[in-house]
Amino acid sequence: MSHIVAIVGRPNVGKSTLFNRILGSRHAIVHDKPGVTRDRNYGTADWAGRSFTLIDTGGYVPQSQDVFEQAIREQAEISIDEAEVVIFLVDGTAGVTPLDDEIAAILRKSRKKVCLVVNKVDNEKREADVANFYNLGFGGPIALSALIGRKVGDFLDELTQSFSVDPPEERTDSRLRLAIVGKPNVGKSSLVNAILGERRTIVTDIPGTTRDSTDSVLKYQKEEIVLVDTAGLRRKSRIKESIEYYSMIRALKSIDQCDVAVLISDVQMGFDKQDLKIMERIAECRRGALIAVNKWDTVEKDDKTAKEYELAVRHYLRTYDYVPIMFISALEKLRVYKVIDIAKTIFAERQKRIPTNALNKILLREIQSSPPSSKSGKEIKINYITQVKTEPPTFSFFANEPEMIEDNYKRFLERKLRDHFGFEGVPISFYFRRKN
Repeated sequence: MSHIVAIVGRPNVGKSTLFNRILGSRHAIVHDKPGVTRDRNYGTADWAGRSFTLIDTGGYVPQSQDVFEQAIREQAEISIDEAEVVIFLVDGTAGVTPLDDEIAAILRKSRKKVCLVVNKVDNEKREADVANFYNLGFGGPIALSALIGRKVGDFLDELTQSFSVDPPEERTDSRLRLAIVGKPNVGKSSLVNAILGERRTIVTDIPGTTRDSTDSVLKYQKEEIVLVDTAGLRRKSRIKESIEYYSMIRALKSIDQCDVAVLISDVQMGFDKQDLKIMERIAECRRGALIAVNKWDTVEKDDKTAKEYELAVRHYLRTYDYVPIMFISALEKLRVYKVIDIAKTIFAERQKRIPTNALNKILLREIQSSPPSSKSGKEIKINYITQVKTEPPTFSFFANEPEMIEDNYKRFLERKLRDHFGFEGVPISFYFRRKN
């Protein structure tokens, strides 16, 4: 499972800039106006073979009564609670502020490992001001500049030194691990209970019922399947933003550990941006996926309703069109075991290996019929294809000019590979390499 690292600090100290710098992209909105980052933001980072989930939080204002700042504060508290390491970011140009002192006191109470990082130290002249931050009580502060990248690499060396180097994926447990994920109150625990046939997890309409992920073992058709019911809500949360945020943070852990994730969506709420963000995380983790639209028994329908709803969901999914969609009712136990059957099929697809001769015979014929084009006009030839791994299925394409193959042609190759070989519900990875 990926280590979780949270960035916290008062408004406008450069949290999103550091987040973007570590991830190597403009993943978060960066603006001088305090309070721009209100929603949760996360990404998977890798440093020297050590991967971790990085969470960017909004500016933390401990005692504010402003409704947005209350929501930001709750999200920061959730992130601190869930994180293995907290990056406490301060502004080297402003010195220690009373708000920094307040946040430091909260972090000391959390008993989490804290890395005190002084941002905006753009040159050696500003290094002298860093000593003032020793007073916050976290030992030697680390000086860097997130904006220009100064000493960020040194900081990442220190941050990740206790993290284990990611080993090659080796399966020691052959059982399917099935994560049940989704927004709060969509019926995750109800589905687990319906499948298990017993009240293994508590189900109520009160926000905050499921605090932790709970693994249950299902014996189904003479085999064992591990079900993971992910937390949707936090008992003390009052603000909707923070409840959704907590749900996501807890789901991250379960998705990291599963083979197939069942994304539960509530037909009454509709499929929305939060559902899409969860789907994006599943795809980012390269896990199998299935969307189960719950509470289908509550919908007035005819023979076109399911198809129309599915088209609406697929409009949201776009590039995740390989994910199957089904309609269930956990309460009425409608098609709940079909969820298991489809998840087992996806699990098998994730482990599938295509013979090299079949790949080349079929896909090279498709490539000959519709060869790649390049903006320079230079001929691009793809000569050889092979599958290099499973879980997730990964393919290497060897070409004379691999860097010139455009994204739309890569999507064409993926469509053709899926048309001929399946892989429903499974993300697939492509590598394009220069031929010897």
